[in-house]
Amino acid sequence: MSKTFRSLSNPNYRLWFIGAVISNIGTWLQRTAQDWIVIAELSDKNASAVGLVVFLQFAPQILLLPITGWTVDKFNRRKILIVTQVLMAILALALGLLILSNSVALWQVCVCAFLLGCVAAFDAPARQSFVSDIVNEKELSNAVSLNSLSFNTARLVGPAIAGVLIAWIGAGWVFLLNAVSFIPMLTSLYRLRSRLSERENVVTVEVGGAGFSSNFFDGFRYIAKSRKMTTVALMTFLICSFGMNFAVYLSSMTVHVFKGHSDQYGFLISTMAIGSMTGAVITARRIQPTMLFITIAASGVAISSIVAAYCTSFYGFCVALVFLGLSLQAFNTSSNTMMQLSTERHYRGRVMAIVIATALGSTALGGPVVGAVADWLGPRWGVGIGGLSALIAVGFGVRYLREKTAA
Repeated sequence: MSKTFRSLSNPNYRLWFIGAVISNIGTWLQRTAQDWIVIAELSDKNASAVGLVVFLQFAPQILLLPITGWTVDKFNRRKILIVTQVLMAILALALGLLILSNSVALWQVCVCAFLLGCVAAFDAPARQSFVSDIVNEKELSNAVSLNSLSFNTARLVGPAIAGVLIAWIGAGWVFLLNAVSFIPMLTSLYRLRSRLSERENVVTVEVGGAGFSSNFFDGFRYIAKSRKMTTVALMTFLICSFGMNFAVYLSSMTVHVFKGHSDQYGFLISTMAIGSMTGAVITARRIQPTMLFITIAASGVAISSIVAAYCTSFYGFCVALVFLGLSLQAFNTSSNTMMQLSTERHYRGRVMAIVIATALGSTALGGPVVGAVADWLGPRWGVGIGGLSALIAVGFGVRYLREKTAA
């Protein structure tokens, strides 16, 4: 098997990967439909409303951080994932039925988004850490990159399908399709033969032996003692806070600048996903990430965001989005992999919970800001603010590289 897809030679990972691809497509169907009905049907084309939903969906990553990483390290991750996948399917089903009954309101979407965020706060670190349970250390970097490739393949296909389906059969059926898409993932988890069950028992004893607060703060202390990990976490916060809020600025650009509809919104997300897939393939071929590569990727985010903000042509904007998606994916995958490889196994759940909370929590905090900027100053400023934030992140990366070179 080629170097890019070498982790798929592992039968357990291959089974997990297939289920994840289908589930991720369903997730992007729902995310596209959710953002569209908020800006086009449940508000007066208000980007701030989309920002509010983004905030509610990702804020639980911060609010529940004291218990998510601890839970993932203490309990069986496969069983955690089965519970979270079932709950996500129920929420998708509930919101789909509300839409089909013509009784949906913005507050109901907000409540469902918050509940989904609460479930995802446990699901995300469990997913990230579970990969290390089914592959060995040599396969981990490639497996993380292939996970990103799976996610972004879904982001390429899902929004494009969703844009057409929303216009054809309505958003409610799109939510129901997402509920059905969890079945393959649940089947994979049920059939999956974890070959590291003995290690999981050891982790449970280690984590359970100390107090809860001690285990919670252990993750922060672990990151704080490493200058490299601290720098990566800070860069992640800066880039994800504004650059990753594409649901807000792309929906605003669609309805206000390009005067488009749901199919065009789905097309823009899919265009960005083309770059993301390319970035995932590039990182999958690399053996291990480096701080130099992460800093270069952050520079790409800054440049492409600023170029996109200035583009007056729709097709020029699409080209800029390809490079933005590539840069964001290269940064996120490389930083994620570096944090995992820099962490001992029995700390990995707690550390990854902090990493994910940093990425998604900063996205939550940035969502209302990007929405407000897009509404007050214009959608292009909503795109450009991500470039300015990324420039600051580049500065931190350059400073670390200079200090390392000087040492």
